[in-house]
Amino acid sequence: MSSEAIAQPSAVGGLVHYAGINSRYLEQPHDVVVCTPPGYDRDTSLHYPVVYLHDGQNVFDEYPMAPFGVQWGIDTTARALMHAGAIQPLILVAIGNAGRERIDEYTPTRDAGHDAGGLADRYGQMVAYELKPFIDRTFRTKRGARDTAMIGSSLGGLLTLHLGLTHPAVFGKLALMSPSVWWDDRWIVRQLVTAVGGRPDLTIWLDVGSLEKRMLRGARLLCRVLQRRGWRLGEDLEYVEVEHALHDERSWGRRIGSVLRFLFPT
Repeated sequence: MSSEAIAQPSAVGGLVHYAGINSRYLEQPHDVVVCTPPGYDRDTSLHYPVVYLHDGQNVFDEYPMAPFGVQWGIDTTARALMHAGAIQPLILVAIGNAGRERIDEYTPTRDAGHDAGGLADRYGQMVAYELKPFIDRTFRTKRGARDTAMIGSSLGGLLTLHLGLTHPAVFGKLALMSPSVWWDDRWIVRQLVTAVGGRPDLTIWLDVGSLEKRMLRGARLLCRVLQRRGWRLGEDLEYVEVEHALHDERSWGRRIGSVLRFLFPT
């Protein structure tokens, strides 16, 4: 993924849209949309933390292609929090999913019950070794792991934890929103339990809605396992069960502000 291979970006409201970026690791191209913080163009000496988001079609108010007609509105929420001084100024990078290939790219193993999955490592190589270097060259970013976060919901939450565990030197802050812990007989839990060596230096937000029965069981199990591996509730691990919340974009959008305040407080 070289800058020469990427089409000239187009403006989408206050966002920058790179359409159909190709990767040597994946067959499918991906749209990428970047949201810079207020005042980005005024002071060119400043550099900013970066948040990478999966399912990028669903996260920005100003991006007009949300397939479900409901977005998280993270651009609107983040700008309001930045203006209020409640979070650090951030660059947001939304990576569009690959449609029908999403389930393969977002899962670390092949699940025989679904006859799908197993390309998460290749997707992670795309983000870590192609997309992040491109973003770092193109925008004024803080490049260290403690200034680089990743957020995903559902299968995107599963993917986020897996990539954090496999690339802790790249992504130091994670938000797992209603993660699909159930995938492949809870493979992600087995990955945590059987991992050798010390605990990766990761700050983790984990949440789930009280009405997501299948996800609720998995999130509670994951929280217990993370604590057994050394994460500390209230310090480098935050766990939230949201009353009456469903497994949908509207529910995730309602709590994305709390996620950002935890990951990048002022």
